[in-house]
Amino acid sequence: MFDIQLSNYNPDTPSFYVMLITALFAFFLSGLIAITYEYTTKSIYKRAHFIQALALIGVVAATIMQAIGDSVAIGLGMIGALSIIRFRTSLNDPRNITFMFASLGAGIATGVLGFTIGLTGTLVFCTAAIILRFSPLNNHTELIGNLSLNVPKDDIQQSKIENILQKHCRSFELDQLRFLNPKKLQSYTEKGVPVVEEISRENLQQFTYLIRLRSKSTATLLSNELSVLEGLEALKLSFEKQAPKL
Repeated sequence: MFDIQLSNYNPDTPSFYVMLITALFAFFLSGLIAITYEYTTKSIYKRAHFIQALALIGVVAATIMQAIGDSVAIGLGMIGALSIIRFRTSLNDPRNITFMFASLGAGIATGVLGFTIGLTGTLVFCTAAIILRFSPLNNHTELIGNLSLNVPKDDIQQSKIENILQKHCRSFELDQLRFLNPKKLQSYTEKGVPVVEEISRENLQQFTYLIRLRSKSTATLLSNELSVLEGLEALKLSFEKQAPKL
């Protein structure tokens, strides 16, 4: 329905009218993808330049496909020319890479005059992204908690801690277990003479966990329940956004 079928269309020398329609339609599809990305992405680190790139890269892909046409020689030459460019922008989020490929795919489909393919794929992709935005698969919090506890050396301490974590955390992982050495504190007398005091910690062990809280739990509830552990010496809980690892 949307495919251009012109009797005088020559893929080797496309007319200005065909190029104009192709570029505008590619920009329309890429713009839909960019708007969907803006609407469905919660991260505060969204960059305006990346959203602009999503809207513009489809036009570039469509133009390249129109320039290649049916010529194998031009296609091979285009590969060699594009290999000169070194893309140094890092996309460490797989979701961002997916949106970039979607915009490229829409531009490629439009560039070969597959308007129906490009429009259908873009609509399905954008609809799926919106559905996932409101589904349980949506990540409500990307914050990873770092929990550190100093407790007496006891084989059952770890099970006590992890029973509490099981209740409040969607997932957790033991990152480090250390046996603490004596700690030295330096102070000064009234005359300014330094005094070194050694605090024995030979009976203490330190657990460090990476945690992700459940949606119905809070850091306050977790810390309050952990603070009643018998023999607890120190408790530190902090949250930060960590880059996704593949």
